[in-house]
Amino acid sequence: MAKYHIYLLELMILGFLTDISGATDAHVIVSDGENVNLSCNKTLSDCTSTSWIYYKRQSYAVILFDKNLKMIDHERLSLGPNCSLNIYNVTKEDAGRYICRQKEKSPFTDANVYLHFLQVSPLSEMEPGSSVTLSCHVYSYDNYFCKSLFIIEGLQLMWINGAGVNLQSDSRYQISSSTEHCNSSLNTTLLNEDDNRELRCQIITGTEVKGLARYTVGNLGNSPSIKDGTGSVIRVIIFIVEVAVLTAPTVILLLIICERRSGKRRAQSTRLSYVNCSESVVLSDC
Repeated sequence: MAKYHIYLLELMILGFLTDISGATDAHVIVSDGENVNLSCNKTLSDCTSTSWIYYKRQSYAVILFDKNLKMIDHERLSLGPNCSLNIYNVTKEDAGRYICRQKEKSPFTDANVYLHFLQVSPLSEMEPGSSVTLSCHVYSYDNYFCKSLFIIEGLQLMWINGAGVNLQSDSRYQISSSTEHCNSSLNTTLLNEDDNRELRCQIITGTEVKGLARYTVGNLGNSPSIKDGTGSVIRVIIFIVEVAVLTAPTVILLLIICERRSGKRRAQSTRLSYVNCSESVVLSDC
């Protein structure tokens, strides 16, 4: 309990300092391959006084955009309406803190946007009858800000199937979540019918979905079974037939060439025998 109170005190101090600097915080949650738009504080007539700065961690900062600089990684980044920042095809590496700094007046104002990345990944092999564990993890600027989502904002991770049914009450699935580590794990024993089945991990607050990551169970067809064995035999037979069809003309041509050469050798052998016999003194030796 004491640790929890200390953590709340840290968040209060952080909020107090944020208010002094005039910065406002926003949290955006995305998953792999999505496009996202990060907003600034104000609506300005142009973007000459706007800069975008990216912090992957506290000691690592990159200026993404400034009036004196070209946009870094212009294929995935661009300015949107009101100097907002567009990020296309988001990956886990994009998670972090983004600052929109506007210097139209003194002092300047910062808009802090924390981009969180939600991902589902397997922790074991995929075979029918085997136990598989899926991990749903939230990647953030650091674990401190990730925990604030769950403790202060009241967000939760929830597993559902492709039809949107909550799996928490399904006895097939064992689910455990950790606010401390910003993740949730799902464990189940795979069945043959799970092949190509979609499982989803979503982050919610109340009934509102803030983010969603999908995972499709696959590669179950590579495990040994009667059905798979039959399929393998059929594929081998088809391969042999295809090879035979492709190589048949070459084999026939080689046979014709060999036959012609063999015929020439027999003709030459016959002529030599006749000459030898005609010149021979003892005809019986022929």
